[in-house]
Amino acid sequence: MNARMLRRTLPAGVLLVLLLVISYQLVWGKLFPYSPVRPGFTRHDLARAVVSVEEGSPFARFAEIDSLIVGVEQAHGLTFTARPHILIFADSSSYLRRSTTRARFCAYPNGSLVVSPWAVREAHEGTISMEIYLSHELSHTLLYQHMDAVNAYCCFPSWFMEGVAVYNARQMGTSWYPSREETYRLIRKGNFVPPDWFGTSREDGLQLTVPYRSTFAYSEFACLVDHLIEQHGKEKFGRYMSGLLSTYRHDALFQDVYGMEFEAFIEEFKAHVNH
Repeated sequence: MNARMLRRTLPAGVLLVLLLVISYQLVWGKLFPYSPVRPGFTRHDLARAVVSVEEGSPFARFAEIDSLIVGVEQAHGLTFTARPHILIFADSSSYLRRSTTRARFCAYPNGSLVVSPWAVREAHEGTISMEIYLSHELSHTLLYQHMDAVNAYCCFPSWFMEGVAVYNARQMGTSWYPSREETYRLIRKGNFVPPDWFGTSREDGLQLTVPYRSTFAYSEFACLVDHLIEQHGKEKFGRYMSGLLSTYRHDALFQDVYGMEFEAFIEEFKAHVNH
């Protein structure tokens, strides 16, 4: 083969390799939550969701899922535009190989929601509530369905996503999540995660004296949501949430809805906690 022929065939070869890599990742690797093909899983079509269960999983609580979705919709004042797809794993190595997380649960912007085998086990043992955790993740899925890809993958405020999920799932005070009163007490001791620091290197440098950093932050953000609703009303909060789904300009939106800068609201919240 001469050099000219090699130049002609190389792009096709590279494309083939890429297609093989992507295909493998969709079926056996990190792209599995986005795959239309799921070998080793049994699909269950429910009225409001699709649940695929990996062979060997004891999960059989299908009847509860549709009612959970109704509750999530009512709490958010939104409806699912498509049935979420819940993937229940049985094998830990399969879960770690075919998802992008080591967490118990994870919701993806395409509507898939993965559940680890240890989450199923802990729910059976009573360590966590499957209903609360699924409601939390379904909150993410619902909001993802009402935003564009740019917001879903990079621009939607992470603190708000988690705060709404914890608040609407009534997760504060359960498992490792501090209650509102306990979160207030920890804030009064000097612990606070600035919302726009969440998930950044600045958050890593924060010195917090709390039992669990992540659950404290999630409960703190739920307290911010609670304060917005209790002190400024559900109508404004609904405008704020729906606005966030369609804009990338958080600070301008907050100013427009609440008539104050976001930082002023944070100071208002801290004053409320301390007094």
